[in-house]
Amino acid sequence: MNRQTKLLTYGGLFTAAALVFGYIEMLIPIPFPIPGMKLGLANVAILAVLYYLGEKEALVIDILRVTLSSILFGNPQMFFFSIAGALASIIVMIGLKKTKKFGIIGVSVAGGVAHNAGQILVAIWVMGTSEIIYMLPALALFGIVTGILVGVTGGLVADRLPKTDR
Repeated sequence: MNRQTKLLTYGGLFTAAALVFGYIEMLIPIPFPIPGMKLGLANVAILAVLYYLGEKEALVIDILRVTLSSILFGNPQMFFFSIAGALASIIVMIGLKKTKKFGIIGVSVAGGVAHNAGQILVAIWVMGTSEIIYMLPALALFGIVTGILVGVTGGLVADRLPKTDR
């Protein structure tokens, strides 16, 4: 198989995995104190793509994941919050990965915090008030914890993929 075919194949598999992880997460009833808090299971696939296939592929698959998830499981409002978080996250993760100063867990943690910050910015814009900024410290702490879990898991996934296909 040539490189383009491999990229397309892996891209489809990772997109499907991210959609399934996101859907499973929606089915798990976890009572979080702040609306919109999630574990970020779909980000395991995105992080693995970032380290296995590359930055451009991770960006495309993340946008595809958010768009398809919103169409299949959500609504237009969900799309705007999700895309803001996803773009903030992937841009930060790509930037930090390129510096080579952070490992996969550090990149994941920064992505988790950036995701929450992006969503808070959209919420401030949509609601027309900056008063919800008070949720950011709790969301950042949650982003750190879930970022560690996603980073460890995403690293394990990326490490177990065939080395010859990179």
